[in-house]
Parts: sequence; C-alpha cells; structure tokens
Amino acid sequence: MAVIGVIQDNLYKSRANIAIKRIKKKCSGLPVMIHQVSEIRGYNSTYALLNAVVIRDADIVVVELDRLNDIRLKYPDISENISIAAVLKAGNPGNVLITRKFEKKFGHAVALCDSIQAVRQLESIFDGIVCKYNDDDTVKQIIIDSIKKKAQDMLSLSSLISNICKNAEVPVILMIDEVDQASDHKVFIDFLGMLRSKFLKRSTRPTFQSVILAGVYDIKNLKHRIREDHEHQMNSPWNIAADFSVDMSFTRDDIASMLDEYEKDYKCTMEVKKIAELIYEYTSGYPYLVSKICKLIDERCDQNWTKQGVLEAIKILLKETNTLFDDLRKKITDYKELKNMLYSILFQGESYPYNPDNFVIDIGTMFGFIKENDGQVVISNRIFETRLYNLFLSEELTSSVIYQTGERDKNQFVKDGILNMELVLEKFMIHFHDIYGKNTEKFVEENGRRVFLLYLKPIINGTGNYYIEAQTRDQSRTDVIVDYLGKQYVIELKIWRGNEYNKRGEKQLAEYLEYYHLEKGYLLSFNFNKNKKIGLKEVEVDNKKIIEVVV
Repeated sequence: MAVIGVIQDNLYKSRANIAIKRIKKKCSGLPVMIHQVSEIRGYNSTYALLNAVVIRDADIVVVELDRLNDIRLKYPDISENISIAAVLKAGNPGNVLITRKFEKKFGHAVALCDSIQAVRQLESIFDGIVCKYNDDDTVKQIIIDSIKKKAQDMLSLSSLISNICKNAEVPVILMIDEVDQASDHKVFIDFLGMLRSKFLKRSTRPTFQSVILAGVYDIKNLKHRIREDHEHQMNSPWNIAADFSVDMSFTRDDIASMLDEYEKDYKCTMEVKKIAELIYEYTSGYPYLVSKICKLIDERCDQNWTKQGVLEAIKILLKETNTLFDDLRKKITDYKELKNMLYSILFQGESYPYNPDNFVIDIGTMFGFIKENDGQVVISNRIFETRLYNLFLSEELTSSVIYQTGERDKNQFVKDGILNMELVLEKFMIHFHDIYGKNTEKFVEENGRRVFLLYLKPIINGTGNYYIEAQTRDQSRTDVIVDYLGKQYVIELKIWRGNEYNKRGEKQLAEYLEYYHLEKGYLLSFNFNKNKKIGLKEVEVDNKKIIEVVV
C-alpha cells in the first residue's frame, strides 16, 4: 500500500492524481490510498506535505520541482529526511514525487504486491522501497469466479468460504459490515448459523480465524429483530461470541486535552477547563456530540469559545437533522416498549431499576440512549434528553390547547433581550386554571411537566433551550433549566404535598441556585386538592429569592 498525501486544494489534488496514474501504470498490483493532509498555520501547503512524509502520515507527496532548492534552504531539518523518488513529466516546470529517507535510501513503505513483476517495477522506480510478494492469485481467482457464478444456496456459500481459507497462506478474518440492515432477514440468521458451525469444526477442516460483525447491534440482540420461527431464534448462533467492554465516551479531562491542543494551535483565548466541563455537562462525553459541538463553535459560532458560544452551538445542534438524531427517532419508532419507557422517565417521573436482563433496558443501552446511574435507568445525556422531549412534544403540538395559548402569548415575555420568567409563570397559572381548573381530578398528576413544557416551548423556541435536570431528587420533583440568551432560569416543578413538604422544596431549590450561582429561582406547584388556593408569591430562603406559583 502506497499512501499519497494531498492538501484539499484543486492544484494539489491534480498533482496527486497524476502520481496515482504513474504508480498504477508502472506498478501493477500496488494499491494506492489518498490521505488528506491538514494545513499548518503559518506555513505553506508544501511544508505541510513534506512534514506529513517526515512524521509518516504519508509515504509519498508531490511538490514542485523548481522549489527543491528553496525547500532545502528554508527547511533544512525537513530536507534531511526526504528524497526525490521520481519526476513527474506533467506540466512545466514539472513536479516530483517525494518520499522519506530510510537508512540513506528512498522510501519506507512495505508494499504488498500481487505479482513479482509488480515488485520489480516498484523497485526500479522507488529506489530502496521495501517490497513484499504474496502469491494470493489463487485466492483472488476463487473470489472472482464466485462473483461470476454467485452462490445459489447456503451449502455452496459454505464451500466457497472453505475454499478461500484452504488456499490462503495466512489466517482469514471474515468481516461483515452493516449487519443491522441484513439482520431483518431470516436468511441472515441462517448464514450466521452456518458460520458458527464452521467455526466449531475449525480443528478438523480449514476455516476462518474469526468473524467480525460491524454495526450498531450486539450480536446477542440480533435475534430480537427476527419476527418469524420462534424455535429457530432460541437455537441461537451467538453464544460463542466474545464479550468485551469498550467505553468510547470522553472524560472531562479528554475534552480539556483536545481543547488545550486547539487553543495552542489557533492561539485563541478560552478557559479550557470551564468549557470542557460545560460541554461534558450536556454530552456526558458522547464522542459524536462532543465533536459536533466543537465543530459548530469553530465553523458557525465565530470561534466563540465561551459559555455563550457553547450554548449557541447546542441550540444549532438541537435544531438540525443529522444521522444520529435520525437514528434515535427510527429506533424508538421500531421499539415501542423503548419509546414508552423513555416517555415514562421524561414526563411521568418513573423510576426503572437498571437490569440488563430486561430486553428494553438492554436494547436502550446498546443504542446508547440510556445508561445506569446509581442503579437506576437515566437518559444518557442532556442533548438526547432535550431532543426526546422535543420529539414527544412535537407529536401533540397541533392538538394541544396549552401550546396554542403559549404561541399566542409568546411576544409579551421578552424585553431588552431579557425573558420575564415570573410573567411566564403567572400567565401559565391563569391559563392552566382556565383550561383544567374544574377538571383537575381528570388531570393526571404527572402531566404537569408535559403541560408546562408545551406552554413554554413556543415562548423560547428558536432563541433559548431547556433541559430537565437529570439528577431528579425524587419522583415528585424535577428541575427545568432554561437557557435564554446566555441567562439561566431554574424552575422547580413539584406536586403539592402540604406546607412542610413545600418548605423542604424551597430549601433544596435554594441549594440548587447556589450551585448554579443564581440569586433567583422559581417554584411551580401543581395542587390537585379540591379546595386549593392558586396564586403567586415571593419568598426569601437562604438569601435566595424564590417566586412561588401554585396552580
């Protein structure tokens, strides 16, 4: 394999294509791969390419012939570690293939060639490059013939695999990609059963060393996708799968380390630890989300590496369509039990003990939507949580009277960029009483959270975000955190359980406000007593101002 480094530039791409054609013409059987080289701030593209060769990101690069003397003068350290491999006679003054020195010879790459002729051709062009000949023509021919004939049944496919393994000089690893797509079909399960049988007989007949299945699903859960032949499902081929645990999540320190490198490269000013902590709070280290937020800050938020910039990136992320969110929506549509569990956690305050033997919990964990925290099932991160809230709420927007009411009210709550949360709660109290006042006995208690969010959503939509504090203190109490134009509002929602319970709620809210460095918070109580007294008042608890609203 020859790796050609190229800058994302049309001129350099053109040069690389010329080099590829030359190599393929002169070295039949030599695989060639393109590797994109990142430009280095403060240096030209040529330097970045040469450096890629030195640090072994690429085996070969293409530079201008007439720049060689200039390169030797400007970059003496670089020039000592590179050599001319070949001259490309395309263009004027022409270009040269550059490779790194290796024991005073040209090149470093070990090229696996299909024929001895390819080895000779390669050595004649790249003096000193180490070549290896592998006589796999037989295996290659078997594969070509099988493509032409096509295996008609499982037996002929099994024979083909055995034939390949018998003729290969090295152990064979069978890799199957996108198993999620194939696993909806019973024939795929039969195929896995055939592989299992061959693997168990590996001591007596030629077969593969191992099988790698690439996809989202754990192999042990593939059987749940098959809807037919229950008996077949129970005779499962996956009990020989190897278990291993890999935590791909970033820690706070991991994120800080990446931000630190970015800060050094781009000489921007950022409080690395604080930004890393904030990103972690929203993502819980989920790699795609961490990367996406950082990418949005860099490309669409003017490299604003502040709390405001992070929140802006999150706002953009939550509104966009991407493969991750598409997959989230598809999976909960496919698995109704999972959807019901997520809904119960989010809107009904249900608590589920984390039990991996429970299929719904197992499948939700496999997809990365839920995780275990202190023995309980929780949503994996705030981004998923907010996206799920938005998804569930969107399913009832058109039919929701309280949402339509919020839509009509939304223009009266913001003045000079400040959201008047006290007025939001006061208006909600009035509308809630008007809509549900005489029918609260029919109003399920846990619906309070859903109804409030339906009212709030059109008010902050497009400008602010909200999330539900994941570490809910008990099933009757939850915290809604609203981020609006860089300012945070904490609203505690609870069910009225009497004055003593309310006092404890005030105390806990004050402690929570202290954690968020806020002086003011909001307490929204849903009272389902027949003789309840609705209203709004202001109290002070531990030097914190709390606006209390009873509906």
